[in-house]
Amino acid sequence: MRVLVTGGAGFLGQALCRGLLAQGHTVLSTQRRRSAALDAMGIEQRLGDLADAAQVMRALDGVEAVFHNAAKAGHWGSEQSYVDANVTGTANVLAACRAQGIRHLVYTSTPSVAHNGRAPCEGGNEIDTPYAPAFKAPYPRTKQIAEKAVLAANGTPVAGGGVLATVALRPRLIWGPGDTNLLPRLVERARAGRLRFIAGGHNRMDTSFVDNAADAHLRAFAALEPGSACAGKAYFISNGEPQPVREIVNGLLVAAGEPRVEASVPFAVAYAAGALCEVLWHTLPLQGEPPMTRFVAEQLATPHWYDLSAAKRDFGYAPQVSVAEGLQRLARWWREPR
Repeated sequence: MRVLVTGGAGFLGQALCRGLLAQGHTVLSTQRRRSAALDAMGIEQRLGDLADAAQVMRALDGVEAVFHNAAKAGHWGSEQSYVDANVTGTANVLAACRAQGIRHLVYTSTPSVAHNGRAPCEGGNEIDTPYAPAFKAPYPRTKQIAEKAVLAANGTPVAGGGVLATVALRPRLIWGPGDTNLLPRLVERARAGRLRFIAGGHNRMDTSFVDNAADAHLRAFAALEPGSACAGKAYFISNGEPQPVREIVNGLLVAAGEPRVEASVPFAVAYAAGALCEVLWHTLPLQGEPPMTRFVAEQLATPHWYDLSAAKRDFGYAPQVSVAEGLQRLARWWREPR
């Protein structure tokens, strides 16, 4: 099958591309800039901006299925930039699927669409954990809008006959070999002495080893058909091994050959600092991301881990790589010359 991955040059995107190639699919990718890594895989790249409907239509030409993985992530940026990438981009992908007669769409969402501030989620499932009613950052707000649009598109007619089948996966905090974002930033902050836990970092959270996150997408794709158990639904995805934040962070740092971090600040201090940073970054010409926001403070201080039973039941997902094994793989990759 000819399968297109949006954002195929990214961290999870490359893992999806590798997995699809291993299954014998013809894989294409669309993103803004050419990727040497995708060139090395022999993947056709159709460069463009998802916010441009015409470019998306061209990118999806001749495609039979789509993994819509591209998004603007992070905790800082203009509202419009998130709307363009996550809301408009997703609407354009859905429209192109319908116009091009594409019948399968796997969407990469996030648990943040259901993260309700300081309300803990411990063992929550997709039924008992509703969408959050409000957000303090544009990323989860726009991802929620996009996820709802993807699920609402399930069962809609496509050109040439038949209907579009959709599914949304919500992997939590993806990490592993190939990470050029999370681990490098943790290492940089730790070396600069700027890394602190919030309220001790004792709250438990889920994470997802990158190969497990990719495997969940591939399994959902294999099961996705009109009327199938997973069609039109969203699923939490993780390693199923919730750990305290301090153990997650220190596990990653140790894998990178760095010392453990123990310093902590109270939640009230971190939240106030985040609020102040937001004001300063909005009103002054400060560059880059602020070191703290209210959204990040709540994310790092609130327990949130999930029940994976629905993903196991509906498309056979079970984590294949444990956290311990994943950290060993990460350590080996980090030591490799680059």
